[in-house]
Amino acid sequence: MELKNRHIIIFSQMQFDGRLESTNYIMAKHLAKDNYVYYVDRPFTWKDYIKFKNTPEYKIRKPHFFSSVNSYIQTDIPNLKIIISPPVPSINMLPEGPLYRATVKLNELIVATRLKKVIKQLNIRNYIYINSYNYTYPTFHHLIKPILTVYHCVDPLIEYYQTKHGIISEDIVVKSVDLVLCTSKQLRDSKKKLNHNTHFIPNAANISHSQKALDPQLPVAEILSGIKKPLIGYFGNIERRIDYHLLTEVMRQNPDKNFVFVGPVDIDYVDNDAFKEPNISLKGAVSYEQMPSVLKGFDVAIIPFKKDEVSSAIFPLKLFEYMGSGRPVVSTDFNTDLGDFTGDTVAYCKDATAFSAAMEAALNDTPDLQKKRLAVAAENTWEHRIVEIENLLALNLESKLNN
Repeated sequence: MELKNRHIIIFSQMQFDGRLESTNYIMAKHLAKDNYVYYVDRPFTWKDYIKFKNTPEYKIRKPHFFSSVNSYIQTDIPNLKIIISPPVPSINMLPEGPLYRATVKLNELIVATRLKKVIKQLNIRNYIYINSYNYTYPTFHHLIKPILTVYHCVDPLIEYYQTKHGIISEDIVVKSVDLVLCTSKQLRDSKKKLNHNTHFIPNAANISHSQKALDPQLPVAEILSGIKKPLIGYFGNIERRIDYHLLTEVMRQNPDKNFVFVGPVDIDYVDNDAFKEPNISLKGAVSYEQMPSVLKGFDVAIIPFKKDEVSSAIFPLKLFEYMGSGRPVVSTDFNTDLGDFTGDTVAYCKDATAFSAAMEAALNDTPDLQKKRLAVAAENTWEHRIVEIENLLALNLESKLNN
């Protein structure tokens, strides 16, 4: 049974126009090549509605917030539509308990009411529902009656705003769906205790995009101009995953190298001491479209994540994006599973000294080593992963329909 021409509703924790492209939205775009996909954007809360007024994110949603007949945005992919819900009450500040759970039901009802109107308007039938890491809406699928229910677990819950209600909510959704997909082996092993039909399908990368960095005609991003080489670069969110202690040690061991971090900085880490070192530059967030020109300017791309019980469940997109750009990659050994996918093409380091030595070696890159990295990246594309996801969805759909 092939998964083609199916209707798939994806309710995501990530908004479709986030500053960095998410696993959730990448999956939606790829599934839409052979199926009809309806991406339910994470709803604005009333707080968001006020806070983000007059921002581009607000303006693109404004015509759809309160219109029952104009409830979705047609993307440039013919089979992909973005469904916009009315704003919902802000509830995360409530204590866990009956009141919070009642307001969760209210928010689910608001979004489901909008979705049902779209389902009727577009005559959507026999649809698969994927809760893509949107654990804050744990019983939403009960309101829309899909033929197959799926939870896509992208990351472990870490921050207090996630764990406050998320531990309970995620358990509810994992236990109640037909199928669970996880992006790391550790997440799979954890969720399998709650739902035996749990599978590991790792993240991948949009290699066709990051490979643009190999184009001799592509100019290096302007934000890197004036920074003396060798340039050691990081592209992505700058937040709790980074091992700031190790990073500081590495920078002090390598005063001859300049470190550039490109991406949005979590407010809790803006004043981190690591960013006071003389050989580091923070360049802020840039659009996903600029990623190849940024990566082209890196001599070595790094993933300095801390090694703990949380990071061992992380399978970062940037790993294969880096490799697809041709850059040599140096990482901490935060997730031992990654070596199964990259072999000897990436250095995984246990401490700052090993990290420094690996960077030094990476600066002596060769065309043959780059060719090996590109070959590994080509085996870990979204095209490969989506085939795995579609096969698993098709298998479970067939089993469900036959029972």
